[in-house]
Amino acid sequence: MKLSSLRPPRLRTQMSEEDHRSATWLELFYDLVFVVAVAALGHRLLVDHSWLGVAAFIGLFIPLWWSWASFTFYADRYDTDDLGQRLLAVAQMIAIALMAASISGDTADSTVAFAGSFLAARVVLLIMYLRAYFHVETTRQLVHGYLVGFSIGAMPWIVSLWVPEPWRYVLWAIGLAIDMATPYVMRRAQAMVPLSVSHLPERFGLFTILVLGESIAAVVAGLSSIGWEFNAAMGAVIGVITATGLWWLYFDNLEGSVVRRRSSQLKAWRPTTWIYMHLPLAIGLTASGIGLEFLVAQEGADVRWVAVTGIAISLAAMGGIHLATDREDHRTDLIQFQVRLGSAALVVLIGVAAGAWSSNTILFLLAGICFIQVGVDIFLRERSLQQPSTPT
Repeated sequence: MKLSSLRPPRLRTQMSEEDHRSATWLELFYDLVFVVAVAALGHRLLVDHSWLGVAAFIGLFIPLWWSWASFTFYADRYDTDDLGQRLLAVAQMIAIALMAASISGDTADSTVAFAGSFLAARVVLLIMYLRAYFHVETTRQLVHGYLVGFSIGAMPWIVSLWVPEPWRYVLWAIGLAIDMATPYVMRRAQAMVPLSVSHLPERFGLFTILVLGESIAAVVAGLSSIGWEFNAAMGAVIGVITATGLWWLYFDNLEGSVVRRRSSQLKAWRPTTWIYMHLPLAIGLTASGIGLEFLVAQEGADVRWVAVTGIAISLAAMGGIHLATDREDHRTDLIQFQVRLGSAALVVLIGVAAGAWSSNTILFLLAGICFIQVGVDIFLRERSLQQPSTPT
């Protein structure tokens, strides 16, 4: 493709399910700005892990994740990687970079900057969908619904620019609720414009890798802050093992066929749940990375709840993803759902009981819980392969 060319958007998901589609270089470049933004959010939680700090962390993470997800949904259906799309993607990257820059601030000016940057990203997204509306006639009903819903969702954010805190945050929540409900309201139109069963799961997997990378960076930071003491070095090893266990549990079970509703038997809640469960998963993985940094730095059981809560949320979110997954052996998904929720509850119990335990003891138990689940998954997979297939 010549960079000077302008090509209209086309419906990319009209290709057959057997055709594999991978992320483009533009999408991978786009993700880089979110590496910076997630790192900024993680640092914010590291500095302030009070209940108000946690609330701010979650409140800022949601619009950041939604900005990424909204662009990903558009690109999954319409991305042609032409000059126009590249310029719009870069414009949105600039808006996200400004959101990331405002995350570290606690003043009213910084929250206004965050809201303004988020609005700029939404305006760019609306321009993308306007291109699709004019050029892809078969999806105009869906795109019209998106344009209306996202425009209404932007209104509270605009008003929030002139409203003091804490009402500013209330308006943000209202705007996000409208935004995130829009795809569900348009679910019937979406069913006629299915998502890609290869591209979209890959994109969500890449974002999960991005967040898990922050866990590895946090473990290294924790070790660097205390030096090469034996306990810290052992904690770093166990911390990496814990992060590996979380990676293993997610990616060994990544199945994205649920995003395409192939029949009336596949209810709308399944793809919706599969997609939206990745939000608490990303929040939990980011928080668990910061918690691992605390534990590797041997800061004791007083801050154990950051890692415990993050890992518990991550496991519970994976359980929701299992419950929504549409596979032939759905019984295995149900068992994994139960195992994930039970493990999340066990992690919480460890957090409650670990008042006087050492950081490495807590790390060892968390890593053990993750890899016991890996063993259960391997057993279930082998059992499923040994069972004779049901004749059709």
